[in-house]
Amino acid sequence: MHHVFYSDGSAKKISWMIQTGDSIAEQSREHVEMYKDKVSDLQSKYIALNVGLFWGIGVFIIKNEDNIKIKLDDKKMFEQFTSDKKIEDEFIEKRMKFIQQLFHQRKLKIEFELIKSKENLATKNI
Repeated sequence: MHHVFYSDGSAKKISWMIQTGDSIAEQSREHVEMYKDKVSDLQSKYIALNVGLFWGIGVFIIKNEDNIKIKLDDKKMFEQFTSDKKIEDEFIEKRMKFIQQLFHQRKLKIEFELIKSKENLATKNI
């Protein structure tokens, strides 16, 4: 199965959208208290990606060995996933490990695409 995944986050909220063929699943959540107004927008984007992928797997939208095109609207985030660039943020580094662990455990075929912020469909729910 092929999916297109969008996610976004702010200091208060996270959001994600998964397109599969003609179907769209979208969710948004307020941050839990330990993160609300305590994380940067970039850190929140990593939380949104992590939670959104985990949710997509949990509700059986994303299955083992599926193809996922992840559209990112942050150049730094895109570069961190597509190169061996060192991450200077321990919080983000941990989230990246969780996300990459999901990729490997589920044998997901991942492609990243850098998009403009106005093209991020998950932003409307923030």
